[in-house]
Amino acid sequence: MSLFAESQGSIGVVMNAPTPLETIRQVDTTVDIPIVSTVTSIYTPIEDKLKAGIAIINISAGKKTAETVQHFRNIYPDLPIIATGGPTDEDITSTIAAGANAITYTPPTNGQLFKEKMESYRKKELPHQ
Repeated sequence: MSLFAESQGSIGVVMNAPTPLETIRQVDTTVDIPIVSTVTSIYTPIEDKLKAGIAIINISAGKKTAETVQHFRNIYPDLPIIATGGPTDEDITSTIAAGANAITYTPPTNGQLFKEKMESYRKKELPHQ
């Protein structure tokens, strides 16, 4: 399956945090694209995963994402780090300042966008006083 994804233009393989080392090793010997491992806290053991073939970490540590980015940046100054940005511009800025090389951003859902649009329609219909 990974070879198919690679031939279709995939530029990386993402492994969830609990992925066993043997699976990482097998993927590393199968594909020629970077392997990304999700990191969920400063306690995530990544040293053995890096040795097994992980090339990039993707930090998703909730409210502690910036702190977690800083932790791993201090230990691995040259390791590529992707991180979830958080819900606000301040969170995103803090995560970048902590050392993230890239930010993933989850846009508003269709439901959220539709709600905002409907609220703007309702405001336009209010009687002018």
